[in-house]
Amino acid sequence: MRLRLVRENTSIDFFSRARIWLGISMVLMVVAFASFTIQGLNYGIDFQGGTSIRTQSEQPIDVAAYRAALDPLELGDVSIAEVFDPSFEENQNVAMVRIQAQEGDERIASETIEAIQEALRTIDPGMTFPSVESVGPKVSGELIQTAVIAVALAVVAILLYIWLRFEWQFAIGAVLALSHDVILTIGIFSELQIKFDLAIIAALLTIVGYSINDTVIVFDRVRENLRKYKKKDLKEVLNISINETLSRTLMTSVTTLLALIALIVLGGDVIRGFVFAMIWGVIIGTYSSIFVASAILLVLGVKRDWSKKDPSAGTKYGHIDT
Repeated sequence: MRLRLVRENTSIDFFSRARIWLGISMVLMVVAFASFTIQGLNYGIDFQGGTSIRTQSEQPIDVAAYRAALDPLELGDVSIAEVFDPSFEENQNVAMVRIQAQEGDERIASETIEAIQEALRTIDPGMTFPSVESVGPKVSGELIQTAVIAVALAVVAILLYIWLRFEWQFAIGAVLALSHDVILTIGIFSELQIKFDLAIIAALLTIVGYSINDTVIVFDRVRENLRKYKKKDLKEVLNISINETLSRTLMTSVTTLLALIALIVLGGDVIRGFVFAMIWGVIIGTYSSIFVASAILLVLGVKRDWSKKDPSAGTKYGHIDT
């Protein structure tokens, strides 16, 4: 007996409420943009510049005591937060101390880092420092610029690829769906104020690749069915195509989520931001491939006068059982 996520020969009408889905997406994008504009992102050391020191002690974390020990150093804005993780042992108490980059300093002086460590050891002489990360203000600014360029170039490259492989309507639908995914991912990080660093940029690029893969599978089947069902209207062809690829889409998403859930539970706090971004991206990417990209294609329309039939288009994943 096979486990099936989707029954055979589904006939779901995905476009009966197409305007509602697009409306929900537009509202979410506006909320994400507003959150980014008003409160911004909680940039990590990679983008903000400064020093991040991870401490480990057998004594319980006392944020007030940590702050009192660092006050005489006059470091300016200091953020201290206890780190919780189910994988920690009972006597493993971890904190993250973040010191913003000092104005005019290109690098955080090693003497300053040593002074911070000595000050914290007055609380617990056995305290250890598993990781120390320092980034200068100039470097962090360059990283922000490079990250934006990387995401933009990825989206432009995908636009050209889809345009050449299909038609411009397909390209516009795919790129708008990708932009939807990126904006909502940045928005959730802004709303929840989760640390945003280079690992999240890597997650964004991964999400873009994952989402476009799903979208291309659907579009390939749409192109095949436009040749096959020449008398059916575009809405009906889109519904048939999405239903035919739904099994493959959900199987890929669920298996990916199973691995990501294991990572977010057992992987520790170091990769938690990256894994959270991936989980959110898989969910949003699956949604946009089904509801956003295809709905935009329905609005734009597409020509249906291809002269040659391509029997292999869209058939690679059509009959995978789940």
